[in-house]
Amino acid sequence: MELILASTSPWRREQLARLGLPFQCVDPAVDEDVWKARLTDPRELAGTLAREKARAVAAQHPEAVVIGGDQLVSFGSTILGKPGTAEGAVEQLLQLAGQTHELLTAVCLCHHGRELNHLDVTRLTMRSLDRGALTRYVAADDPVGCAGSYMLEQRGITLFERIESADHTAIIGLPLIALTGLLRQLGFEVP
Repeated sequence: MELILASTSPWRREQLARLGLPFQCVDPAVDEDVWKARLTDPRELAGTLAREKARAVAAQHPEAVVIGGDQLVSFGSTILGKPGTAEGAVEQLLQLAGQTHELLTAVCLCHHGRELNHLDVTRLTMRSLDRGALTRYVAADDPVGCAGSYMLEQRGITLFERIESADHTAIIGLPLIALTGLLRQLGFEVP
């Protein structure tokens, strides 16, 4: 069976490669803003975006098993997206400093009209940090393309007091423990 990752994320590509299965990456070209305007529940939005990405690529590759994924930060009733600028990243981090938030990582597998879904919820508590420390962090990691404005796989780990997760790999972009189980359900042999 052909396996496709509906993503252009180098982090997700790196993660999926850890499973040792051959796959290719295809840009899902999903307009996320349409869904962000319609949905306000963070968990529903993450799941919907993962599903829409998988469906978009599955429509082009009907015989393949397609993996779609999405990740967002939920802070209270606010969904924090990618800041886009260094100043925006510092402002997001100031909101999160000293607080606990959720990192939602959704995955959807599509194959012959069948969809398998999983949502991983990670709770993160950030240290109390001032603007100076956060500005230095943003200059070091440049997390402007990351939801929540941090990269835990780099220096961003130093920002946190506590991380609670059933699957630490979800923090990077794909919940590999759950994904392995879903792939097995579809007949993949993953050691």
